[in-house]
Amino acid sequence: MNLLLVRLLCRPPVSSRLVLLCRGSSSHFSTNNRVTSSSNTATQQIFISSGNRKFQTAAMAESKITDWVPNNDKTGEFKRQQSSFRNFISRDKGAQFPAEKGRYHLYVSFACPWATRTLIARKLKGLEDIVSFSAVHWYMGPKGWRFPTLEDTDAAGENVTPSPVEGHEKFTHIREVYFQANPDYEGRFTVPVLYDKIQKTIVNNESSEILRMFGTEFDDLVDEPYRGVDLYPAALRKDIDEAHAWQYDLINNGVYKSGFATTQEAYERNVVALFEALDKAEAHLSAAAGGGPFWFGDKITEVDVRLFVTIIRFDPVYVQHFKCNIRDIRSGYPAIHRWMRHLYWQVPAFKDTTNFLHIKNHYTRSHTNINPLSITPLGPVPDILPLGEEVAAVAAARRA
Repeated sequence: MNLLLVRLLCRPPVSSRLVLLCRGSSSHFSTNNRVTSSSNTATQQIFISSGNRKFQTAAMAESKITDWVPNNDKTGEFKRQQSSFRNFISRDKGAQFPAEKGRYHLYVSFACPWATRTLIARKLKGLEDIVSFSAVHWYMGPKGWRFPTLEDTDAAGENVTPSPVEGHEKFTHIREVYFQANPDYEGRFTVPVLYDKIQKTIVNNESSEILRMFGTEFDDLVDEPYRGVDLYPAALRKDIDEAHAWQYDLINNGVYKSGFATTQEAYERNVVALFEALDKAEAHLSAAAGGGPFWFGDKITEVDVRLFVTIIRFDPVYVQHFKCNIRDIRSGYPAIHRWMRHLYWQVPAFKDTTNFLHIKNHYTRSHTNINPLSITPLGPVPDILPLGEEVAAVAAARRA
């Protein structure tokens, strides 16, 4: 066994008196890339009933749009591709994409952590009446994310509708938005997509940049209280950038590198790095607990937004589905658990943009290379614990 893994298993989480529970409890998510198959056998069609809906999934034998690790990649490592549309909305005079009310539409998936962080920023900054949004269906098939139809009854959620954008009403998949913007597009059909309804093109599909735009460029259009919401304050920018660097690589993307690994070596290397990073996050939040409920004490920043979307999916999806099961959050990381629940229960922008139905169904029923029978685990129950409540083992440990 990997020696790093042995060391990690043999120590409790940082600054924790709690019992170490090494059990899987849940299932996890996927982004908007592509799931792969690794053999050349004939494609099998598997039909799995879910209520009144049947899902047609390609068996592991065929490489489709969901190609997470290329068949010829012997390392077994998942490598995330760069986003392709990188323009910027600006409030500067004469900008190519000026900040205007009603001009832009945000396409998202409630399942996708990258897309959800833009939704959180949109609410934190009071942009609901300035930038419209709609959500795709949670199922990602061979053609990528699809728009829901009026007949869909299995994807409840805010603005989970056919595209409301003029000219997109008959679009069936998000890929059609990409091809409208660039008929020769050859990349992945990811969300979020920030779309300009005037120029009829994609402005940006990189979530971190959309989050940054929402944080600053519409301030002239929002009410005064929202102008004071500064997610990237000058005094903290160096610290925010440093946190982003290790959290993105080891946690946000680390769950995917663990879950989509196709060799034992790649999996162990990435899952150990993931849990060492979670230990680091636990240590930071434990030390900062007296200064406030957020990553930087009493100041909510981009770090809270970007880390939350991974942590909220950890127990319901990543523990089981991506095999990130050395520990779970609710029993192994008390400071992270406290921080996550404060955001969810006390800051509406986080709870209002979290949809556990989409999260759990997407990962378990779209990633047929990982879960060929598309069975969605029932647990954990509940998806998130109320403030002040703990799992039995944690409560017992605290009483000891």
